[in-house]
Amino acid sequence: MAKQTNQTQQFKVTIYEKQDGSSPLKDFITSLNAQFQARTLRTIELLRERGNELREPYTKHLSDGIFELRIQSGNNIARVCYFFMVGRNIILTNGFVKKTQKTPQSEIDKAKEYRADYLARLQNGGNHGL
Repeated sequence: MAKQTNQTQQFKVTIYEKQDGSSPLKDFITSLNAQFQARTLRTIELLRERGNELREPYTKHLSDGIFELRIQSGNNIARVCYFFMVGRNIILTNGFVKKTQKTPQSEIDKAKEYRADYLARLQNGGNHGL
């Protein structure tokens, strides 16, 4: 019984899919080496367990409700963009290898674009990546 209670407290993590069924985040994760993939998946699991209670150095708010999940493996640094939905839901949108000090605006813009698409399809009752 205690395990079920714990599960209900966890967040539901969904990977965003475009209308055509492709997933920018899945494509990104599969492009990483095995060790970096494992680190990324462990960090996503941590986000699922802790949600909005997870803080730096693991996560950071970027802009307008878009957050980044921060992953590091050796000298490699990656980020996964995401946003929260009502009901303890987290939608992961896109990922990238970080090569500059500041998160590229283009990656933040992609996350916002994917969020707008996700919400529009959700409102219309269509396929939205669940």
